[in-house]
Amino acid sequence: MKCASCTKKDCFNGKDCRDMGDKIKELYVDDEISLLKASSAIEARYYMEKTRIQEVILFSKEMGYEKIGMAFCVGLEQEARQIHDLFRKHFQVHSVCCKVCGIDKSDFQLEQIDENCYEVMCNPIGQATVLNEKNTDLNIIIGLCIGHDILFTEHSKAPVTTLVVKDRVLAHNPLGAVYSMYYQNKLKNGI
Repeated sequence: MKCASCTKKDCFNGKDCRDMGDKIKELYVDDEISLLKASSAIEARYYMEKTRIQEVILFSKEMGYEKIGMAFCVGLEQEARQIHDLFRKHFQVHSVCCKVCGIDKSDFQLEQIDENCYEVMCNPIGQATVLNEKNTDLNIIIGLCIGHDILFTEHSKAPVTTLVVKDRVLAHNPLGAVYSMYYQNKLKNGI
């Protein structure tokens, strides 16, 4: 499949390019159907009206979630605090920063930003473990590094959504590289 290169998008009008729609429909059961219904409800009711933060709140209420977990990057501490304050008006909120447990990078022979300084590693499995212990209903990623977000998602017992994707260069807006001719040229010529 190369859907990103397809210019027709006949699937938008009901075409099943892979002839597997009936098989896939069987995979939607119980929790998947509940998530799908809540997601469709938010999209239908608030299309182009609500921000992602508002959508997360509305979706969580639609799902009956009471406990929200936040796994955030320490570099986004201020933003995480503001998001926490918004969410706690609606839910019980548990948050955990990426440096939880204070594990030294040298314990795993991890590359350091500055070899001359002590560096604590990011700990996405620790973040997931802390939120798993709190039995959160939904966990939200706020700016975890690439790879760390994958480990967190893999180890989280609760469903996970991403609110903020880390992009230190483009103010946490990775699509800025797509919208900017400067970055388009830079990316076309290599990394």
